Amino acid sequence: MVNPGGSSQPPPVGTGSLSWKRCAGCGGKIADRFLLYTMDSYWHSRCLKCSCCQAQLGEIGTSCYTKSGMILCRNDYIRLFGNSGACSACGQSIPASELVMRAQGNVYHLKCFTCSTCRNRLVPGDRFHYINGSLFCEHDRPTALINGHLSSLQTNPLLPDQKVRPPPPFLLSAPLKHDGGSVMVESAPEFFVVSFQSIKRGRRLMTSK
Repeated sequence: MVNPGGSSQPPPVGTGSLSWKRCAGCGGKIADRFLLYTMDSYWHSRCLKCSCCQAQLGEIGTSCYTKSGMILCRNDYIRLFGNSGACSACGQSIPASELVMRAQGNVYHLKCFTCSTCRNRLVPGDRFHYINGSLFCEHDRPTALINGHLSSLQTNPLLPDQKVRPPPPFLLSAPLKHDGGSVMVESAPEFFVVSFQSIKRGRRLMTSK
């Protein structure tokens, strides 16, 4: 998981008239009994919503992600940007400040984005093949096919006179629009914990994963 990017211990909320907090979403004063604190800001519970599905994040979990100017729930972050920030090659977390490589919905450390055969790093401008979850440079593609890595991609039966055509290589560039089949260099997302506070009693209702 990506390293936490917000304060996990929000400052206490008082009950005096001068202690009203302003919502980072709508800019209005928060007069509700409960408010949310994340990304170093206070929010109305109704204003902290996923930019995609519009779900109120305080109702569906205790975490949120921010990426490309969007605030996302976990499900939409995974749908748009792959997994929760762990490298698909080594399984280690990726810091929010680190650049990543992305392929077919998976993210990788720059150093881990390598050909499965020769172990050479794939860099912007390289052509590569993504076969059964493995990366292959254009030079090592025939080896991948000979070893049977293409078998699961053959979803339709072949007639005797048909030839199996390998998938075309991807062109590695940065940046590219996310289309599910491209790879790009980008900043890893920031992960935040959502904290609940009670204005009435001035105490924190902390939740964590």
